[in-house]
Amino acid sequence: MSETRKPKRRRPAQLPARRDRADKRGMSTRAIHAGEDRERYADSITTPIVQTSTFVFKDSREVEAYTKHGKARFEYGRYGNPTELVAQRRLAELEGAEDGVLFTSGMSAITTTILTLVRSGDHLVITDDAYNKTLEFCSEYLQRFGIGCTVVPFGDYRALERAIQRNTRFIFSESPTNPYLNIFDLVKLKKIARKHKVLTVIDSTFATPLNQRPLEWGVDLVIHSCTKYLAGHNDILGGAVLGRAGLIGEIRALHRGFGGVLDPHCCYLLVRGLKTFALRIERQNASAMKAARFLEGHPLVKKVYYPGLASHRHHDIAKAQMDGYGGVVTFDIKGDLAMAKRFLDSLKLCFIAPSFGGVETLITHPATITYYRETRRARYELGITDTLIRLALGVEDADDIIADLDQALKRSARARKRKK
Repeated sequence: MSETRKPKRRRPAQLPARRDRADKRGMSTRAIHAGEDRERYADSITTPIVQTSTFVFKDSREVEAYTKHGKARFEYGRYGNPTELVAQRRLAELEGAEDGVLFTSGMSAITTTILTLVRSGDHLVITDDAYNKTLEFCSEYLQRFGIGCTVVPFGDYRALERAIQRNTRFIFSESPTNPYLNIFDLVKLKKIARKHKVLTVIDSTFATPLNQRPLEWGVDLVIHSCTKYLAGHNDILGGAVLGRAGLIGEIRALHRGFGGVLDPHCCYLLVRGLKTFALRIERQNASAMKAARFLEGHPLVKKVYYPGLASHRHHDIAKAQMDGYGGVVTFDIKGDLAMAKRFLDSLKLCFIAPSFGGVETLITHPATITYYRETRRARYELGITDTLIRLALGVEDADDIIADLDQALKRSARARKRKK
């Protein structure tokens, strides 16, 4: 989406009380400068990679200043690193959070956050359109520790409220979701959560802080897979959780025990990627909208799922609470499984790969990549048809991506006719 849309609804919550001057600057400016001191090591314009596992003390007095009197400094790599600190601060400013913590992957951020928030005997609610590994962790693994989980249909807010129990600790969802890009109504979410005094957690990986900032709508914690849009170059694994300082402090304490620390080199690559974050997302937003409109009018495509289209069932919610609709387009082509495979095999520019958010355009077939272990019946119950395709736009020229999609669709259709 080329233009910035302001939410039509009154924002239901204020930003965190701690506001720096940088908070008032634009997203691109913050993506380049946030989290860094004006004076830098060796006068370097670039945040250096502090590649060390431990930090030395000058003498015993400095040890006591740190251990007894709380002097701010680094001690051991698992407890913090200067390169990591810049990345955390930058992400927190972009999201409008008081604090944040980095992890070795998005799943590490999710599991550590969940385990921080629950105890044996607690309960949580999660929507059925969440990432399958998140669902698996909540509905199966947590049972070993006596933690209950109720999975509710995405978008059914009555069912969501009915699922809340006296021991429910939090509600977990994604927005947009994978692969149908459903949008959670954050106003309704916060209303339900406040009524029942439960926390709210949103995985906002598909949106990024440029397109959606759930904390502004009263959500308690936001999770990102930094692997995707934030780093943006398909070269690291990383995750982040952002929110109020108190909650983040609890998560950080468990994180230090688990040891899933993002190494300094990955932190450096994340900081580097964030410098072009706004430029990349704006380009991907625009390309995705153009591709979605093209696909929606294509005679070989049955259905397109993109929140920027009026045909998407959550288009009005997206318009109200998002500034852009993201770089992923999901579509269902006409034909059968063989047709879908021929389409993928006919692509010349788009790469077949299961991720998204990088500068290269990636395309994936959920039925044979993500859900290949499931039976056809089980897949269809989840909405994963044989002909469902997920397209993650990169930063190539949109017309070149569209031309590649068009020729692949036509070539696969011709091949199907010859076989008949």
